[in-house]
Amino acid sequence: MAGQTVSMEGPVCLIENDSDGKLCVVRSALETLSQIEQHVVVVAVVGLYRTGKSYLMNKLAGTNKGFALGATIQSQTKGIWMWCVPHPIKSDHTLVLLDTEGLGDVEKVGDQGYTFNIVTCKATTVLIKKRLFIVKIFYVTELTDHIKVKSVEGDIDESADYVRFFPSFVWAVRDFGLELKLDGKPITAHQYLENALKPKQGTSNKIVKYNLPRDCLRKFFSPRWCFVFERPANSEKMKRMEELTDADLEPSFVKQSRDFCDHLFKEVKTKTMIGGLKVTGKMLGNLTEMYVDMIRSGQVPCLDNAVVALAQIENSSALEKAKAYYQQSMAKMVVFPTETQQQLSMVHASMEREAVAIFMNSSFKDEEQKYQKELMKALQEVYSTICDKNSQESQRACTHIIEHIFAPLKVQLRKGSYMTPGGYKHYCDDLKMMTSEYRSTGGKGVKAEEVLKEYLNDKESTGQAILSADQSLTEAELKAEEEKAKREASEQEKRTMEEQIRVQEMLMDDQKRTHEEHKKQLLEKMEADKETAKVEYNRVLEAKLKEKEDLLKEGFHCKAQEMEAQIKDLRKEQEEQEKAKPSMWKLALDNVGNAALMIPGWGKLIGVGLKVGSHFMN
Repeated sequence: MAGQTVSMEGPVCLIENDSDGKLCVVRSALETLSQIEQHVVVVAVVGLYRTGKSYLMNKLAGTNKGFALGATIQSQTKGIWMWCVPHPIKSDHTLVLLDTEGLGDVEKVGDQGYTFNIVTCKATTVLIKKRLFIVKIFYVTELTDHIKVKSVEGDIDESADYVRFFPSFVWAVRDFGLELKLDGKPITAHQYLENALKPKQGTSNKIVKYNLPRDCLRKFFSPRWCFVFERPANSEKMKRMEELTDADLEPSFVKQSRDFCDHLFKEVKTKTMIGGLKVTGKMLGNLTEMYVDMIRSGQVPCLDNAVVALAQIENSSALEKAKAYYQQSMAKMVVFPTETQQQLSMVHASMEREAVAIFMNSSFKDEEQKYQKELMKALQEVYSTICDKNSQESQRACTHIIEHIFAPLKVQLRKGSYMTPGGYKHYCDDLKMMTSEYRSTGGKGVKAEEVLKEYLNDKESTGQAILSADQSLTEAELKAEEEKAKREASEQEKRTMEEQIRVQEMLMDDQKRTHEEHKKQLLEKMEADKETAKVEYNRVLEAKLKEKEDLLKEGFHCKAQEMEAQIKDLRKEQEEQEKAKPSMWKLALDNVGNAALMIPGWGKLIGVGLKVGSHFMN
């Protein structure tokens, strides 16, 4: 998704405590997010200050300075800080870095729980920068108490829903001086993490307390990665970390930092909501505001409710964006009057197709296609106005051309040049010549024959007077000329009707094509959503299957049985959704089809078309 983004010079505070000690969103930071139309990758770091987390975040931003390092942290900097930079690999993405600066005072222990909850909701990846984090972040065990997935709880285990939404998990271990070995065999840092998360056998309070945070991390966060970092430099150099270059640091630490950044750049996915919706910076800002407002009011942040509220905001925005694009594009592309209705219809078809695509790319969870139907109606109203203007401009252009081409005829009539024997023939010859010239002149538009008919109708009495005054014609010739004039008038009426029929047929074709285009793009969106949901389902299922396999290997058969029950629930839910999809899709497509018939002007077009057709047949 190409789109507008921002590149900030440094981090700004996104969430802070107000004078009452409650969380609040900093408006200026929110405005920055609102400018980002690109999809975002969000990396958040949680941990105490002076643990080196800000150093790694600066590295991710591609600089040595930015997030305040431990020695520079002041009490007023506490909060969640944000830095938005272009993603170094994904050119159509923005990398959003979130650092929990200054949190970790003994007196502010509650802040960590709120902070962890917020970044869990917001992030694509949560980075924990702490050696003994499992003991310290016990608040992870209360995540399901402080974050709800569904607004209405059911009997089925909801851990799969949390896995779908929660970010990936990175454990960064600083000052690591141990050998990566297990039972005397070399292991990777990732294996080191999984070993650290293994539960212990037993039911004592001590063991339950030991297992609980590990169970939660294994249950809710997938995938999980671990990176270990040796001490970067001696104590004296550590005080000047912002001033040091890679050459001043231990080579092993520099390589570990580079590997860490490369891994996150490549592996961390786009931030998504439940259902696979990819999040933009603007959407992230709206989510931030929603979560903080919920926490301030004492509510438990509910992801379902947040998605519904976000859908209303984003769908309204998508509707306005698509409508504005169509209006601006038509204003730029259409030169009035168009020579034919087909020319205008072709431009309309192209711009409408692109406008619908813009809406589809930005909208989600459009229940009963409410916003899509509004878009269909809005574009039709704009197009109808454009068609009216095209007719008006055609009328104006044709009138001007007639005044110019038939000006000599007007002069001769004023002089009475045709009121002589044989004058009627001269009059008819001049009228025919000028009519032919008019028809061959471009730039008349869709009302060329209608305006000509009106002009010729005005001249009927003039022609009749000239014919009556022409003494050179016999009675038989007079009657023959009268019959000829009637035939020519009838032929002109036929030309006018054919012109109107062509316009009405094109407008009716426009309506049909609008209907088909909306159905086509809706079907494509539903197919894409289906594939996204399938990928999401397979990811969660694979995580659950792996967890079950690990539990069996570790001898936790009861826990493995519980996991098997969760897997069955997950598969059952997926089967029910698959069964319901055909009827849901049919309903969605019917909604769009019925809306097309209710568009203002549809019935009018059919009525006018029938009227014109009936007149023509008569």
